[in-house]
Amino acid sequence: MRIPSRVIGGVLIASLLTQLTACGTIFYPDRRGQIEGKIDPVVAAMDAIGILFYVLPGLIAFGVDFATGAIYMPGGRNAQIAPEKLNQAISADGKVDNSKLQAILESELGLRLPLNDPRLIQHKGSVEQLAMYGLKPAA
Repeated sequence: MRIPSRVIGGVLIASLLTQLTACGTIFYPDRRGQIEGKIDPVVAAMDAIGILFYVLPGLIAFGVDFATGAIYMPGGRNAQIAPEKLNQAISADGKVDNSKLQAILESELGLRLPLNDPRLIQHKGSVEQLAMYGLKPAA
């Protein structure tokens, strides 16, 4: 009776390990939130292995990776724009005009960023949060 329980335990452990390795969201949490890009072949292969062994969890892994954006390769580009130019996109009441911001980013960086995309996550901040980090509000 000990051998069948060890086999069942081994199969259970192996299946759980394959499911942990079949999701790019676990390995690359910093990639979450990307909207588009080139698909990372390593993450796609891990998800495909999940489909080979277990169809439903593999499909779920693909779905989660596409939904979170973890399947896309990181862009690897950084850009900087002078704050004086960005101030043109801020109205008198302190709200950011997305169309003006998009025009500024397109003219300065040459990139058309989808600021009106419904998947875009916008974080709201406060003066207290800036003070916590030792920053001064200058809008």
